[in-house]
Amino acid sequence: MYAIIKTGGKQYRVQQGDEFRVEKLDANVGDKVVFDEVVAVGGDKLVVGTPFVEGCCVEAEVLEQGKAYKVIIYKYKAKKDYRRKNGHRQPYTLVKVTGIGASAEKKAAKAEEPAKEEAKAVKVSASMKKDELLAVAKEMGVEVDAKATKADIIAAIEAK
Repeated sequence: MYAIIKTGGKQYRVQQGDEFRVEKLDANVGDKVVFDEVVAVGGDKLVVGTPFVEGCCVEAEVLEQGKAYKVIIYKYKAKKDYRRKNGHRQPYTLVKVTGIGASAEKKAAKAEEPAKEEAKAVKVSASMKKDELLAVAKEMGVEVDAKATKADIIAAIEAK
């Protein structure tokens, strides 16, 4: 599984265990960072976001804060006695990908979903109208024939 993330104005294709340099992040060595701007997730099936994949993130650990090699900028104009020499070292953060997938908020929401379905099952009663029962069954993903009786619909919902 791989992901394409956006950070520091650039995009990176990353997999679990990859180490790569990004523009300097405000984090200490050993800290966990989360990249929320996931452009695409690939593997068995490619999922492309508009502009980002909803509920997906890439978790990484900061390994190092440093500066890249020096780049020399030299300006020169022939016959004009003009020479300027300057150097630049770009700061970077070295990170290692520890996980690709749903964010912690998304995982917590999935854990709460079964409780919501149980609450719906409790609300179903014989005093409800047939069309209301059909709507609840459709919401829960239970296939029920429209000609079924109220008792059959309630039984199918409770079996789910």
